[in-house]
Amino acid sequence: MKSKILILIFGFMSLFTFAQEYDIEGVVYESSTGMPMPGVNVVLADNSKGTSTDFDGKFMLNGISKGSEIVFSYIGFQSKTITIQNGEALTINLEEDTNALEEVVVIGYGAQKKKEVTGAVATVGVETIENLDPVNVAQSLQGTTSGVNVTPTGGTPGAEANIRIRGVSTNGQNKPLIILDGFQYEGGLNSINPQDIETITVLKDAQAAIYGTIGANGVILVTTKKGRRDQAPKISYQGYTGIQETTRKLSLLNATEYALLLNESYANAGQTLPFSNVAGLGTGTNWQDEVFETTNVTSHNLSVSGGSEKISYSLSGSLLDQEGIIAPDKANFQRGTASITLDADITDKFRMSTKFFYNSTTSRGINSFSLGSVLFNAANIAPTIATDQYNLDGTINLGNEVVNPLAQIDNTYNKYITNRLSGTVQATLEYAKNLELQGRIGFNTSNTKNRDFSPSYYYGANKIYTNSISSVTLGKINDNDYTFDIFNTYQNTFADAHNVTFLLGMTVYETNGEGLYGSRTGVQANSWDFADLSSANGVGEEQTNSSYAYLLRRLSYFTRLQYNYKGKYLLSAMLRRDSSTRFGPNNRVAYFPSATAGWLISEEDFFNEEGFVSSLKLRGSYGVLGNDQIVDYGYVSLLNGEATYVLGADQSLVNGNALGTLANPDLQWEEAKKFDVGVDMSFWNDKMSVTADYFINNRDNLLISNIPVSGILGVGAPGAASPTKNAGAVRNAGLEFAINYAENISDDFSFSVGYNISTLKNEVTEVNGTEFVEGGAFGIGQLAPSRMEEGMPLGYFYGYVTDGIFQNQAEVDAHPSQQALGAAAHPGDIRFKDLNGDGIVNSDDRTMIGNPIPDVTMGFNLTINYKNFDFATYTYANLGNDIVRNFERDQPNVNKMSYWLDRWTGPGTSNTVPRVTTAATSNKVFSDFFVEDGSFARIQTMSLGYTIPKLFTEKVGIDKFRIYGKVDNVYTFTNYSGYDPTASTGAPIGGGIDLGFYPLPRTYMLGVNVEF
Repeated sequence: MKSKILILIFGFMSLFTFAQEYDIEGVVYESSTGMPMPGVNVVLADNSKGTSTDFDGKFMLNGISKGSEIVFSYIGFQSKTITIQNGEALTINLEEDTNALEEVVVIGYGAQKKKEVTGAVATVGVETIENLDPVNVAQSLQGTTSGVNVTPTGGTPGAEANIRIRGVSTNGQNKPLIILDGFQYEGGLNSINPQDIETITVLKDAQAAIYGTIGANGVILVTTKKGRRDQAPKISYQGYTGIQETTRKLSLLNATEYALLLNESYANAGQTLPFSNVAGLGTGTNWQDEVFETTNVTSHNLSVSGGSEKISYSLSGSLLDQEGIIAPDKANFQRGTASITLDADITDKFRMSTKFFYNSTTSRGINSFSLGSVLFNAANIAPTIATDQYNLDGTINLGNEVVNPLAQIDNTYNKYITNRLSGTVQATLEYAKNLELQGRIGFNTSNTKNRDFSPSYYYGANKIYTNSISSVTLGKINDNDYTFDIFNTYQNTFADAHNVTFLLGMTVYETNGEGLYGSRTGVQANSWDFADLSSANGVGEEQTNSSYAYLLRRLSYFTRLQYNYKGKYLLSAMLRRDSSTRFGPNNRVAYFPSATAGWLISEEDFFNEEGFVSSLKLRGSYGVLGNDQIVDYGYVSLLNGEATYVLGADQSLVNGNALGTLANPDLQWEEAKKFDVGVDMSFWNDKMSVTADYFINNRDNLLISNIPVSGILGVGAPGAASPTKNAGAVRNAGLEFAINYAENISDDFSFSVGYNISTLKNEVTEVNGTEFVEGGAFGIGQLAPSRMEEGMPLGYFYGYVTDGIFQNQAEVDAHPSQQALGAAAHPGDIRFKDLNGDGIVNSDDRTMIGNPIPDVTMGFNLTINYKNFDFATYTYANLGNDIVRNFERDQPNVNKMSYWLDRWTGPGTSNTVPRVTTAATSNKVFSDFFVEDGSFARIQTMSLGYTIPKLFTEKVGIDKFRIYGKVDNVYTFTNYSGYDPTASTGAPIGGGIDLGFYPLPRTYMLGVNVEF
């Protein structure tokens, strides 16, 4: 009886259980785009059953009991667990896992988990790039990465940027190496479409030693987007249109102020006044208003990506059209790009991937950053001159350089076209257990052609820009390079504790090219339309041509060993051997070793996992890297000098060639010895992260050109020069600190905030063969303002120190003579310090009066998301750098800045601004009077976007529709009086000198992001 009752009970229980089983079906979507997700793992929590979503994101699991937990997971997305309560169809939305996506970092010839990276590596992700939406990719690094300083070469359309990683380390080329998807890229970041980029990784320390002789200036690794496996075709469009304007105009004198000041300067010299009546002059011509315009910028980008189980693909194309804020018809930039990416699993062991990039740029430009530039003329031309006065004869004499800037614009004609094709093909073979062989070839080929036309035009008597005859110059350049890499990777774990990755490979790099130039006078009809060599009819010595060709090769072998013990103790060692035809046979080969180590304290048993500290890692690195960016063929003498020979029976004089720069067969690499110690921490379940570094970079064997040698060697001949030698050393040291915090307050509100700061101390520690190296230019005919000298910052400003204004003759008489500076002092003149105390103020009294290298760089970034709204702002700052104000022409009759209204006019009136006079004075010599604090803080970008709810967009087949407004170069906080405090040519000796810097435009944009 009891057994029958038990049977009945079990029977009822089995019926009950059977009744609570369901067939569960549903669809999985990507939360951010609403796209269905193929290939998602759908598994019961106990792993008893499982499946994956099909191409449309659909799935089905049969016989699932009530209360069972189903786990949905996909690489790069946050897993989601659902408890089954009934048999209703499920709609699952998976969120991207930012931490998982950022977990792997590209480090060169491979990748590594972020928590195991032992070098100073920084990454800028796709979200930051999309928020900034920059015209130039380099802007993505401004203020977002500690230790990286980005300054523009100008605001002219298409201008490149100066990127300096941890300071200026050499008197030569300081730009970092750019690696695009594994191959060396020489096209500049401005030629890459920002919308194609997935991540930008910066290698700042010895981690870059894997690149040997080309890695000393740091390495920027650019990884582009690719398609996703098992994804339906995804079409995306990003576009914006905007208007641009100048952010600043110089404070110049108007016509009445100018005339009164000029009259005073003539009166102080005892000369006849140039303006007998100033009453009717008014404000006159505002030349800056005449040259600056409000102009347009537009951008379009279209991409398609997707994939199947074993193939992924991506295609994109973009167009950018940017006008200049000065003379938009004569200064503009167009860029078109196209790219295609294809990844395929040929077999389970063999994979191939290809990426090809094409870009075409067309640019036109004006003279934008030199003495004689359009802005230089606008700042110096008299406001009493009418805008239509193209011929300045009959107007006040402004010297032989200053001309009507509108006439200058009208007579500017040029066009530069560059077409570049780049690409890489890579194959990966897993040929044995734990062994993987990769082969890759990358290439660049570019063709550039330019045409410049100078019409015959008369600007006025003795003007240096006057052309008596028209001329045309044409140029064609072809540059090519290829990189072939082959490397083997072994990866294994021993005894569940010892993790080893071993890399061994080689690289072959070749670059070659040629250029051809020709010029001719006598252009038909004096017109740009006929500006061609074939139609010009000039004869004589002004018909010129030239050409060049080059071929350089580099062969490298490299190896890297990465080891960690239970994920706690981390070690990486690298060695690279480079040989280059850029150097002579005496020093053609060099070895570059490095090592990095780390201790992941948070993996230790004693670490409190329940505390507010989520992870803690200490790391350090030291390595030797190289720099070979010097003039080609410095180890041999070329026949590019000039000489006159006595030849023939009649012993006539014949002009010919001779040795140019003397050879130095002992040239060798610059060596960068990099030391870094750092700490990486995260808090509160990785919501906040902190990174801090202290670094020392010593650069030895600097390659310095024209080191003085005995004149008996012939270096004084035309075209000759002293040799390039390894003759200097520079040290950069500093601290870096970055903190980031991200928080999801609720489903509707989240934010992230980041701040970084870097300090830098730069010092030249050695200059051999000469006391100093000079560079830069100030004014006309003055001594070089910049120097490289032991014990001083590289490129520091060298001039006279001012000590106020002479208030009366007694002060003049009591002060050492300043006659050696060009004129005897008078009351109202600048008083210069006699630093050596010899009773005379002369060139021996010059000293350091400024430093163009900032002491501190900072960045602050904030993003906020509230429901369908998103807001982002990015700011950055440079502190402690100085700028030389060199856009004021030293000529009596040019216009002046408004600070001259506070000039000295008698005892006690001013102790900062000297008197005005047309007589000779020493006030024009290079001194700290012309050096200003260049510190600034700039709000680089502010954007506000709104994403239309899917409820509305899905009805018309749109997965995402976002509209946004953005302002670039919002506002700059600075005390600098020039156009832009970021002014610099980027030259290591001579940078920071403002010649009339073309200001960066402020841009107001409206844009859309659409996904289908």
